[in-house]
Amino acid sequence: MSALKQLRNFRIPWVMTIVLFCFSDAIAQTSYKVTDLGTPNNDNFSMGMGLNNHGWTENMDGSVNPPINSLLTTVATGRAVINIGELRIDLGTLGGKNSWINWGGINDRGEAVGMAETSVPDPDGEDVCAFGTGLTCRPFLWRDGHMSALPTVGGNNGQASAINNRGQIVGISETTVPDSGCPASKPGKIISPVFWEKGEVRSLPTLAGDPDGFVQGINNRGQAVGSSGTCTNLATHAVLWDNDVAFPLSDLGHDGSDAYTINDRGQIVGYVSSHDGSTIFAAIWQNGGVTIIPTLPEDSAAFATGINNRGQVVGSTFNSMGWSHGFISQDGVMINLNTLIPEDSNLFIIAASNINDRGQISGMAKVMNGPDKDKVHAILLTPVNERIGRSVADDEPTRPQSNLPANVCSHHLPRFGLGQFGR
Repeated sequence: MSALKQLRNFRIPWVMTIVLFCFSDAIAQTSYKVTDLGTPNNDNFSMGMGLNNHGWTENMDGSVNPPINSLLTTVATGRAVINIGELRIDLGTLGGKNSWINWGGINDRGEAVGMAETSVPDPDGEDVCAFGTGLTCRPFLWRDGHMSALPTVGGNNGQASAINNRGQIVGISETTVPDSGCPASKPGKIISPVFWEKGEVRSLPTLAGDPDGFVQGINNRGQAVGSSGTCTNLATHAVLWDNDVAFPLSDLGHDGSDAYTINDRGQIVGYVSSHDGSTIFAAIWQNGGVTIIPTLPEDSAAFATGINNRGQVVGSTFNSMGWSHGFISQDGVMINLNTLIPEDSNLFIIAASNINDRGQISGMAKVMNGPDKDKVHAILLTPVNERIGRSVADDEPTRPQSNLPANVCSHHLPRFGLGQFGR
């Protein structure tokens, strides 16, 4: 059976999405069932990124080189894939070898977005997809088994970040205007935040004084979030776009903030820099203000990348070595997800990407023992009413560090100067 036919067999009537809101609150559950989505072939890295209300994940699968325990790790090869249970659908490319995704790349209809290499060398010598190939990198929409390139606003490269249930898409596009803020060693064009609808693209405004912008997430009301800034720091100011107007989001008085997603209630999550700019905190914006989510005691930084319509927040914490723990938070309390999975899971959760309205969570975990020891696998967590006794976190002092640097999952668009905890 073809992948397309299998995907169609998994389609769920729209009425089911209404029922999802009636599920019990995941934070009240005593544990999670862990589904190990693995890594394909001989790859050593996979992360569950996008997640829809049916529990389908959009993953980035690839090979990192050198080994994951090196702070110099970069992604050598990568593909965007959809996992539906045991079904894995490779979304393909636009003619090159690689494709990649962002945090909000799949909707409830199974439509997915991201970026993919073409077979055409970039005429300006850029390597925006960042696989070392120097090929043009284009935003894509995958629908009904076919990947198609989305239009740009004139430039050679772009990326689609997120898609809502109305088929509205947000992301970025290069323009044809040289960016005077780029260093002479890495010249580039102005980067415009963009909105795609019915095959048409339009630019979104940036904040005053910020020439560049990046849209990360969109809700089903068409509100979008992201950041604006400069060539050397796109994530200078967190932004909400509503009816094509850019609104600044509150910070702590220091440049360096980003918004990753927004739910249908208008709650936004991301990160803000500390007052002195030395670290970043996971943050939630609501009711016109920003609230910091205190990080875990053993970690020094965090960002939030997912929020569902019940206000449950997920994200990742960091220590001096890189990715450290995936977390869930509600009402301002951050909980290490490793305390909510059984000791025998053989996985240590180092990141949580998204949470759906059923309370399921996508992310990644390090394999602790066996043939895939030290590989990083994509995971899906499903809340269950079971008590687990000892958890993975109970043995944490004896477990090795993940040593997976934050920029492994943020390797794309490097010439735009994204920070250590940026995209």
